[in-house]
Amino acid sequence: MTRARGLALAGMVLALLLLPLWAGAARAQAEQHSAKAAVEPVVRQLEAFRRDDYDTAYTFASEEIRAQFDRPSFEVMVRRGYPEIARSTSAAVTGTELRPEGLAYVTVKIQGANGQTVEALYELVWQGTWRINGVATRPASGVI
Repeated sequence: MTRARGLALAGMVLALLLLPLWAGAARAQAEQHSAKAAVEPVVRQLEAFRRDDYDTAYTFASEEIRAQFDRPSFEVMVRRGYPEIARSTSAAVTGTELRPEGLAYVTVKIQGANGQTVEALYELVWQGTWRINGVATRPASGVI
């Protein structure tokens, strides 16, 4: 085997070894840029709140939120500050915006068990997966 042919063969072997890494990186980037992937933690957190499963709900919080609130404080903050989110009866995603800097915004219309409807704007950050970094609510007209 000639030296050039040996180098070409070594290059092909190296490329084949690196292919799974490239594919994994491409998959992660595609997931990061998927609106469906950004919506998922919001929907799953709302489902956890409906079951009073604050342990699971807390897992969807960003590192920044987890640094501000331990698990019990997180529950108190949600129950007191966001009663419609803490005890929703229904929710509908009405918009999603993905930003190139690793941010996503998900808008959800939420009907609370208290009879109030709010529009919630969730901010998510990419931390290997989408994590909820905050939410702002305002009264919404009508029901879902």
